Amino acid sequence: MQALGMDLSDTSLADTPMRVARMYVNETFRGLSAKNFPRISFFEKAPGTPEMIVVNDITLYSYCEHHFVPFFGKVHVAYIPGDRLLGLSKVNRVVDYLSRKPHLQERLTREIADTLSELLQTRHVAVFVEAQHLCVASRGVRDAKSITRTGCYLGQFQNTHTRAEFMASLKMQGSL
Repeated sequence: MQALGMDLSDTSLADTPMRVARMYVNETFRGLSAKNFPRISFFEKAPGTPEMIVVNDITLYSYCEHHFVPFFGKVHVAYIPGDRLLGLSKVNRVVDYLSRKPHLQERLTREIADTLSELLQTRHVAVFVEAQHLCVASRGVRDAKSITRTGCYLGQFQNTHTRAEFMASLKMQGSL
């Protein structure tokens, strides 16, 4: 703040450096600490469980690791369960935890897929992320309307038919 020429003796700025530091440690970048990983509850797969479980429109907030400005959007997750199921809110909590650190969207997409695959003990996971990047909107090209889309498809989701079924479920819900 001093390097920007801001007057740190101004009463409205006096505690700002500490507030910002606390915000980054306790909220914005809480995904940097493994102790903040959410508690996960699993359930045994019961007869009649759907072949594919899809969680759409998970809110995403993260920070570009190149510019430390936000990117935000939606994450869509699908998995074909093995013997265990994840409590539905836990998918959202895992996405939130993993996104709460400086990231590249491409790497975050893969990290979500790999983490869910490991937790669920299944290779059959798909993750599709749509995000707007303030580093694109507010600097450089200054394009406020572009959306970056990334996908990671593991196991059966590498099959064109299975992937198409997942993507069709997003269109049905108006997610795409």
